[in-house]
Amino acid sequence: MRVSQQLAAEAVGAVLAGRNLTVALDHVYRTNPNITQQQRAGVQDLSYGTLRFYGHLQALLKQLLEKPLQDERIHTLLLVALYQLNHDKAAAHTIVDQAVQAAGKYKKPWAKGLVNAVLRNFLRRREQLIAAVSKDEVAAFSYPAWWIVQIKQQYPQAWQSILEAGNRHPPMTLRVNRRYGSAEDYCRMLTELGIQGKVLGGQAVMLAQPVPVDQIPGFREGKVSVQDYGAQFAAPLLDVKAGLRVLDACCAPGGKTGHILELADVELVALDSDQLRLQRTQSNLQRLGLQASLIQGDAAKPDQWWDGLAFDRILADVPCTASGIVRRHVDIKWLRREADIASFAAQQAAILPALWQLLAKGGKLLYATCSIFHEENQCQVERFLEAQKDAEQLPLPPLQNAHSHHGQLQPTIEHDGFFYALLQKN
Repeated sequence: MRVSQQLAAEAVGAVLAGRNLTVALDHVYRTNPNITQQQRAGVQDLSYGTLRFYGHLQALLKQLLEKPLQDERIHTLLLVALYQLNHDKAAAHTIVDQAVQAAGKYKKPWAKGLVNAVLRNFLRRREQLIAAVSKDEVAAFSYPAWWIVQIKQQYPQAWQSILEAGNRHPPMTLRVNRRYGSAEDYCRMLTELGIQGKVLGGQAVMLAQPVPVDQIPGFREGKVSVQDYGAQFAAPLLDVKAGLRVLDACCAPGGKTGHILELADVELVALDSDQLRLQRTQSNLQRLGLQASLIQGDAAKPDQWWDGLAFDRILADVPCTASGIVRRHVDIKWLRREADIASFAAQQAAILPALWQLLAKGGKLLYATCSIFHEENQCQVERFLEAQKDAEQLPLPPLQNAHSHHGQLQPTIEHDGFFYALLQKN
């Protein structure tokens, strides 16, 4: 446990210094190649948990310290240990002892004594401290203050449930390849194998408990993929039919790309600006036994890659704050700044009209984000419609078992937060 504690503290510290959690964890694993699989899993679990509840843990630690710590390593170690004392099943005295030992590795004469005193003080005053910090919204909900303000203003009836949904562990949801059968048949097969799941709608099956990817029946053969239920609405909403020419812009890592090809035999061009992420799209398609033309390029600059042939359908899965998927990417809450919303909105405002020029008359473009901020979503679409007189926003069909309003999916237990707007060229 001590090793996992210490390495998780390193990863959390890297995120608080501005690094992406995936990159931070990769660095920890590379620089500690001898740790066991169990320790790696522990590092990941503790890192995710600490960042998920960072607002609450930071408020508790502030109450416990007389003055801010100068050593960030001790600071993050205490955050991880407080997360464990609040959420871990391990014995409290074991967690404290391991944290004290981990502090000793930093060769600070005061560190072990301080860590021991802070954590034991927390155990003595736990209820009092938790009650004290719960009055503060940043501590109570574990989001930055500006984020809470945005959600309160935009979702006055649902803001608490949205914030709470983002702090839950995400479910593992599968997309059954329609070419191999129905979600109901696959779910029955899982039950026979002792794996519990339920059909959400369409081809989506949500597992009661996560399963390692290589142990998912049919995964290697391309019969099933891992994809959030909310993300599975994109391909059906695009209304693809055999023979159409389709562009999947900003396609990586290829979940929606594969889904489009599962639904219809189309001529698909998959575009992304990142070559490494494009390779992930290719490997996903290979596993599914499907083909597309993969192109590296900037969606906002089609003159650099477009062949001049119009597309009948375009999926514009644009860059965004990813505010709807924070339960999967817990670092986003603490890495994003309020100014990032306008920055992403500017990128989207450049991509949307650029892609519109590639759409055939009568064709449809699905604008998609994994954001819950209105400025990136319906506000963006309305600005586009004002400027683009040949564009019309089509009504969306009811999204089965999804909590949605005018294309905005609010995050729930069963799906992440997404936004969809279907536009037709008249």
